[in-house]
Amino acid sequence: MPQHLPLHAHLTDVGPLVYGCMALGGDWGGAPVSEADIAQAHAAVEAALDIGVKLFDHADIYRRGKAEAVFGALIRRDAGLRARIRLQSKCGIRFGDDANVGRYDLSADHIEKSVDGILQRLAVERIDILLLHRPDALMEPAEVARAFGRLKAAGKVGHLGVSNMHAGQMRWLQTALGEPLVVNQLELSLAKLDALDVGTTFNDPQAATRPGGIAWAGTLEYAQQHGVQLQAWGSLAQGRFSDPAASAAAQAVHEIAEAHRTTVNAVLLAWLLRHPAGIQPVIGSGNAERTRACGDATRIQLRA
Repeated sequence: MPQHLPLHAHLTDVGPLVYGCMALGGDWGGAPVSEADIAQAHAAVEAALDIGVKLFDHADIYRRGKAEAVFGALIRRDAGLRARIRLQSKCGIRFGDDANVGRYDLSADHIEKSVDGILQRLAVERIDILLLHRPDALMEPAEVARAFGRLKAAGKVGHLGVSNMHAGQMRWLQTALGEPLVVNQLELSLAKLDALDVGTTFNDPQAATRPGGIAWAGTLEYAQQHGVQLQAWGSLAQGRFSDPAASAAAQAVHEIAEAHRTTVNAVLLAWLLRHPAGIQPVIGSGNAERTRACGDATRIQLRA
């Protein structure tokens, strides 16, 4: 088994927040990237840099590749940008077409071809972290390990991580890898509590009302034990707490925001940052001012 390093050892100096690039690149259709799309991406990236973000999260499917393509346009135009940031991207989701149904694919061939496409669109020779986007029922850990080994030896990928995998899946994959997984990106927010609740409702009648959460048992603990950086996608809960009249929880979040003289989004992020697992929230607004406002999250001290 590989030597496991302390939590965050592989992600030093990237800051507590991650910028998710899914909103960049225009629509999800076939229209090419426009100058307006590039301008929007430039404003979004500058806003993220302004609040200390250094890690930018992509996936080969975001805007059907256009999120990476528009980011690549920024890198081509700014020779110094790549040196200021860390890049991660995800692969493993295949959209359906006339010949095939949509599916998850973690075969070695698909992983390697996906990375070549990612590098071409991002206009870089290497990404810092490759994430496996979703669990594939046909995944063979040894095959994944061979693909990653070839990609790393070629200098195309620095580290390997996962997304949306529970502890058992990480443990199974890790048996074939020669080095530790460095990231697991899960949906976590004040509105998506499965991975958090399972640790407090175990052996309690509440567990019966959260059958989906049982699958996540031990996932946060595994990450902390083995130095896997947890990242939270959907961290702003799709705006569920923006209206204080929507629920008692939304009202409470607004009251906390007012007390700290900040925004609701900053409070939602600070709540995740408070967890001892060192969760990195992924923020993905295409609005530059909303992104800048998220910077307050690192200055808010929420009481237990």
